[in-house]
Amino acid sequence: MRVALIQMPVVPDKQRNIQTALAKIREAADNGADFAVLPEMFCCPYDNSCFRPYGEPEGGEAQAALSALAAERKLYLVGGTVPELAGDQVYNTCYVYGPDGRQLARHRKAHLFDIDVPGGQRFRESDTFSRGNAVTTFETAFGTMGLCVCFDLRFEELARCMCLRGAKVIFVPAAFNMTTGPAHWEILFRQRAVDNQCFTVGVAPARDEAASYVSYGNSIAVDPWGTVLCRAGAEGTTLYADLDLDRLAAVRSQLPILSGRRTDLYEIGER
Repeated sequence: MRVALIQMPVVPDKQRNIQTALAKIREAADNGADFAVLPEMFCCPYDNSCFRPYGEPEGGEAQAALSALAAERKLYLVGGTVPELAGDQVYNTCYVYGPDGRQLARHRKAHLFDIDVPGGQRFRESDTFSRGNAVTTFETAFGTMGLCVCFDLRFEELARCMCLRGAKVIFVPAAFNMTTGPAHWEILFRQRAVDNQCFTVGVAPARDEAASYVSYGNSIAVDPWGTVLCRAGAEGTTLYADLDLDRLAAVRSQLPILSGRRTDLYEIGER
């Protein structure tokens, strides 16, 4: 199963971002990708002042373009995220499309990025976004896949729920910053892969030092043993990760973590 990790630059022009994404997806299909993955907010600057103006309802122009291209090039498309407008609410939402262009999944970011690190990053997604309320998995010809967005990955319970549903790969459109990225990006993707004996794939925007929010970049794919299969730097690029899904069964038989869980001990309560 070949996955294209599209680490693209994001500019203030929504139409230009969409066209960049489409060109990169076509290139990925030409290179044999079964899945193409876009970054968080691939069509919108990562700034609270931009989310509502750049937003679109379900089925909007960015989503329609991705759906049509998935069908045209016959691949699975994890469409990064867009600001989804739903009534008075705005969600940070990832849509997934199958090789026939049909929508397979929608994940609204469940854990909002409200951070205040002295001397580092301060950002409050909850000033604009509403929270999603779902654990998201979807079915493909390669098996069950999991989906979350950026800050969601910090919550092990969410990743575990996806893998207990059978997820072989957890896809994560993301945009860590220059405070949290160097500290936690690789650690989190490797730890979630090891904890849940699955593949993890994280795709971020390319770094723009002039932006109000500077993405760390470093898009990454990790196998169930915790081995980094590929990792980008700061620049715009497309990486390719060939995921051997038979590796899951091998790792899970060697280290009985999921099968060896003591659920009879894990209930939280008084002793």
